[in-house]
Amino acid sequence: MTLDHLSDWPSHGNRVAPLLARFGLPADHAVIDFSANLNPLGPPPWLGDWLAGASEMLARYPDPDDDRSRQAIAADDDVPPECVLVTNGGIEAIYLAAALHAGGRALVVEPTFSEYARACHHHGLVVERLALPESAFQLDVDAVESAMGSVDIVFLCRPNNPTGTLLPRTDVERLLARAGEAGSLLVIDEAFVDFTEDDERLTSLLASSPQLLLLRSLTKRYDVPGLRLGYLLGAPELVVRLAALQMPWSVNALARSLVAPLLADKDYLDRTREWLAAERGLPEAVRALGYRVPATQANFLLMWGGGDAEDAEALFGFLLERGLLARHTHNFPGLDGAWLRLALRNASANARLLEALSAWKRP
Repeated sequence: MTLDHLSDWPSHGNRVAPLLARFGLPADHAVIDFSANLNPLGPPPWLGDWLAGASEMLARYPDPDDDRSRQAIAADDDVPPECVLVTNGGIEAIYLAAALHAGGRALVVEPTFSEYARACHHHGLVVERLALPESAFQLDVDAVESAMGSVDIVFLCRPNNPTGTLLPRTDVERLLARAGEAGSLLVIDEAFVDFTEDDERLTSLLASSPQLLLLRSLTKRYDVPGLRLGYLLGAPELVVRLAALQMPWSVNALARSLVAPLLADKDYLDRTREWLAAERGLPEAVRALGYRVPATQANFLLMWGGGDAEDAEALFGFLLERGLLARHTHNFPGLDGAWLRLALRNASANARLLEALSAWKRP
């Protein structure tokens, strides 16, 4: 498969239009988007009225002294406000972490989110890559510990995107101990931790782990990706260094002002948990159809039908024709397009997906 062919594929999910065009489908072809790992409940129902009443914010610069968003996150995570930095989505948090060690060396364990390596390259870091064993995509902790002696920063995703696998907390503690010895920074992206079956957040480790940086995404939790709203948690001295690298006014006034009301909407989070409990059986249902699906603790699954990248592309087109948009894996090293990633949606959408997968003739 040529590089020109790969460049035709969008590098992220939620890109419906170019994929419809690529497969010769009309622009108004109705699609259920399984390619973006967002909350299928949609934004909180009160958000539209809130935004309509907040237009006066557009005529002012964001107030750099307004600490309400930071205070709200600190209260929600039970950490001091000094441990919090609000960011322009999870992406800014990733790029800030890489900027801390510009020109240094980084370790990225793949397949994983492509922006870790991109952020490192942007800031001139040499990237060392470690492959997850394809048998179960479980992290080789010994290999990571060994590699940490020669790098300044390590990026891990927990649960991992795109595999959905969850690194056990005991392994994280081992890696933190090694990071302390090696003088390296352990960055753990918890963008999907809100969708795990149990509370898997690592917040309690921050107090004793100055070498730990946690990245979070509110846009995925509340289905507001257009607002670009995330944050990071770390030791106060680390947060001060990161804040100094952040561009002025990087978080817009609307996003910053929404943090507190979003976190206060406990009913929305209760409904999210109810949806997850009802639909968490989707990976096993796909597995029962004969597809290979690694154990996932996230709101998405990784699926292999037994063929190569061309077979996966054919399945991708088959699903798209039936109004189901999957996420390709051409830009996930180690998967190389032979797998598809699928988000959990609501019951009717998931049923349509299972029907389509059952009808597909695997190679």
